[in-house]
Amino acid sequence: MFVAPDPGLLRLRTGLRAVLGIALAVTVAELAGFSLTASITGGLAALLALFTVTDATVRGQAVTTLLLPLAGFPVLALATLLHDHTLLRDVSFLLVVLAGVYARRWGPRGHALGIFAFMNFFSTQFLHALPAQLPELYAAVGIALAAAGAVRFALWPIERRTPPPAAPAPLPGTGLARITTRQAIQATAACAVALGIGQVLSEDRWYWAVGTTWWIFVNTVSRGETLVRGFRRFLGTLLGIAVGMVVALPLNGAPLPTALLVAVCVFGIFYTAPLSYSWMMLAVTVMAGLLYGLLGVLDPALLVLRLEETVVGAVCAALAVLLILPVTTHAINDAWIQRALRAVHAATAASERRLAGDEAADPSPHVAELDLVLGRVRLSLAPLVHPLSPFRGRKDRARKVLALLDECAAEVRGLAAVAADPDASHDARLAAACWRVEAAVEGLTSPGSARPAPAAEPEPAADPAPAALGHVSGLERLLAALDEPLRTPPGSLLLRS
Repeated sequence: MFVAPDPGLLRLRTGLRAVLGIALAVTVAELAGFSLTASITGGLAALLALFTVTDATVRGQAVTTLLLPLAGFPVLALATLLHDHTLLRDVSFLLVVLAGVYARRWGPRGHALGIFAFMNFFSTQFLHALPAQLPELYAAVGIALAAAGAVRFALWPIERRTPPPAAPAPLPGTGLARITTRQAIQATAACAVALGIGQVLSEDRWYWAVGTTWWIFVNTVSRGETLVRGFRRFLGTLLGIAVGMVVALPLNGAPLPTALLVAVCVFGIFYTAPLSYSWMMLAVTVMAGLLYGLLGVLDPALLVLRLEETVVGAVCAALAVLLILPVTTHAINDAWIQRALRAVHAATAASERRLAGDEAADPSPHVAELDLVLGRVRLSLAPLVHPLSPFRGRKDRARKVLALLDECAAEVRGLAAVAADPDASHDARLAAACWRVEAAVEGLTSPGSARPAPAAEPEPAADPAPAALGHVSGLERLLAALDEPLRTPPGSLLLRS
């Protein structure tokens, strides 16, 4: 956590920019004379706009930011108008959950709009917003989105200099075979149970259970990923409550120190999110405690209730992914590992054609795709390499697979760099080696295929063509080494034992 690299200080700059954007939004709302409820609503809207909008292009991010009110304003009105109509409010909340999760099928934009809609409903419950406050809530959210957009796209346009990585294409499927459809049903069912139990625990703070369930389903696919995320959320909340007892309670809502500590929490959310969900949840929980202090309702019992509601939400999410249309961990692992291996082959083949003189062949897109897919492989294997995983054999095999795939990616990058050399020439042995790589990938991704044979160590050479051959031979050796962890027991892919 503390020694993780931050290339280009991207996480640091993103965290500082978030603090600036949210501070600007809240400051403008306060200067406009809005109530504390409206100012907090605006601050949360700015946070969401800066945190959830992750389109691959700056233009796409700007469009998604402009579309956020279309998703948020109707939900904000619905939540405030139904505040005192319990049954209609609960049913509406569940419909928002269903639509918000299902919207992920449309990629990062649908994901951001779904989260924004859900959080607008959630925030009205958190702040107990009333219909009479709706005009200033709209104004506060509008100002917040404008402030966040101004900081993101004009004052500090980080993405213009460092383009964000594109998300890999989702796994294919239709109907109930589509992951987002299954998750929408799972999340809605889990939130329904969490809502009911949460209301038994507290008629006023039940929404924490629903919020926990919702966020556990964000950025997860398989049941293993969801279970690990639920544990990390509980751990982060527990640590955050402990910190809140020491930090938030003594402040008792004092405006200036509370505002400064909220800014620290915002920075912590953005800085730790790519690395650790538990650390991010610690920052979120402390921030929530500080906001409760500003609202004048913070006490130790409320923090304990927050933990109880978190446990309820996590358990409901776990039961849903285990019992309702489960998406198994090994199925997701297989799909992403196969996609990574095919990206290895595509990049190798494009490099070989480029070295053979085909100027139209470009391995760069395949190398970029491989890097993106490897990120998704790490996420899908995270439950198996988690320190608390009881399956030591599977953990060792998963770690070996990750290490070998990382080495494959390094060889692919080296091969692509050689292919980009205008002085590089084709070697007759290269085509045969690339064919063997193709056969090895086919053997690993097709059940019943022949196992890839180990490659011989190439003779070292300095000129570009043998250098390319060395990278391809390295891929052969790595693919042969992948055979054992990927096909244990024989005839199956990763971790089906």
